This record gives sequence, structure tokens and C-alpha cells, in this order.
Amino acid sequence: EVQLVESGGESVHPGDSLRLSCAASGFRFENYAMTWVRQAPGKGLEWVATISNGGSTDLYAASVRGRFTISRDNAKNTLYLQLTDLRPEDTAMYYCAKQDRAYPVPNLIPTARGQGTQVTVSS
Repeated sequence: EVQLVESGGESVHPGDSLRLSCAASGFRFENYAMTWVRQAPGKGLEWVATISNGGSTDLYAASVRGRFTISRDNAKNTLYLQLTDLRPEDTAMYYCAKQDRAYPVPNLIPTARGQGTQVTVSS
């Protein structure tokens, strides 16, 4: 059974940074691309970033490119999202998700997701 547990969300001020983590279990983590998606209050799911199974290729939504960095540690079965220069519009529940392939596909929102971690950006 796929299990994904996110952590690291907080309430922060504009311009602050955060690192989100996602602990994965129940599947061979190193075989699959992984994705972060988010959902702002009252809105649908938004694809944020995806990384290939080995970590060599990463893709980003235009809204976060240059501010967010996705990474992974396959030895620890953990996915990360470094968020910098946070803005109020980044306020959302952030979910990690498992893709069903090794190579990254942009704009794909997998169904296998964790329970989420809340990021709130306000002054």
C-alpha cells in the first residue's frame, strides 16, 4: 500500500522560506517520478513540480519556477520541496504524489497522494 506523509508546513510571512518533506513507503521509491501539487482555499488542485526517479530532471509550474526546488533522497525514501520568497498566493495545502512512471510528466496530478501539509503566507 502506497503511503505518503507530508510535513513541514507552517504559517510564515511573505519573503520567508520553508522546506516541506514527504516520507514514502509501500513501494519502490527509487523507481518512480514524484510530484508536488497544492490546493488553495476554494480552488482546485494545482500541479507544482515533478522530479524524475533518479532526481536528474525536474519540472516546475510557471508560478513557482525560480522560487521552489524539488529534490529527493532515494536512500531515505524522502521527497522535498524547498520554498523560497513565499507569497500570499502560495497559501495552500501541499500534497506529495507518486507518478506511475519513472520519467517526469508536467501538469499531471496523480491520484496517489498524501494527506497534505498546510502552508500559510500572510503579513
